[in-house]
Amino acid sequence: MKIRLGYDISYFLPNPTPMVVMLSVHASRMGDLLEPDELKTVPQMPVHYYYDGFGNRCARLMAPAGMLNLKCSTSITDSGRHDVVPTDAPQILVQDLPDETIVYLLGSRYCETDKLSDIAWNLFGKTPLGWPRVQAILSFVHGHIKFDYMQARSTKSAFDVYQEKVGVCRDYAHLAAAFLRCMNIPTRYCTGYMGDIGVPRDANPDDFSAWLEVYLGGRWYTVDARHNKPRIGRILIARGRDASDVPLTNTFGAHVLKGFKVISEEVV
Repeated sequence: MKIRLGYDISYFLPNPTPMVVMLSVHASRMGDLLEPDELKTVPQMPVHYYYDGFGNRCARLMAPAGMLNLKCSTSITDSGRHDVVPTDAPQILVQDLPDETIVYLLGSRYCETDKLSDIAWNLFGKTPLGWPRVQAILSFVHGHIKFDYMQARSTKSAFDVYQEKVGVCRDYAHLAAAFLRCMNIPTRYCTGYMGDIGVPRDANPDDFSAWLEVYLGGRWYTVDARHNKPRIGRILIARGRDASDVPLTNTFGAHVLKGFKVISEEVV
């Protein structure tokens, strides 16, 4: 399968402003690219790339005052297979987990395990370990939250979402991640492209989306509380503990978002 990817994002900056942009396809998928994945800026300016502590490719730039346009168009090959459903994958005891997974058991900016631990154990403490427990959490979160773009806000945490019962894809991911970590299952927050490929067109179309990876049976598996079913055509951009680790753009100064368009569609 071939997928066309791209974005066209515009800002107004009242002052010269440093920025960090996290819009590149993840290193684990770069070998699948059919064209360069290059950030283009209008006006043109120097762009410096580096990899952060989670292995995500980031771009630094110093934007002048005025209008700024960030855009890219590329294509990538994908297996066309659905997410793997590891029905027999066992849960690994905390004392046996690899060192590098422990950070994904801990609370984070948007995933307050301290506030949600008692709730998680009351809801899921009697579910079987491993995949059945993961699925129970995904199904609960999927049914607990009503999707509504108009209810998105940058400060909303997992505990807020649990109480308000409304949100967007990142909110589903944050609440599920917090519950999974409370139940001792390492969980990574992911962001990337996911268009409506292999499914009917959604009234709330996917563009950049958020999902999770859980560590079971010695490897990471993709899961998605918003859709709660395997999907086709996810293209990873970045991983971290929660959305604070993987912002699409980090702007160190005042800014106004003026335009936001994303392309993620199968090329037939």
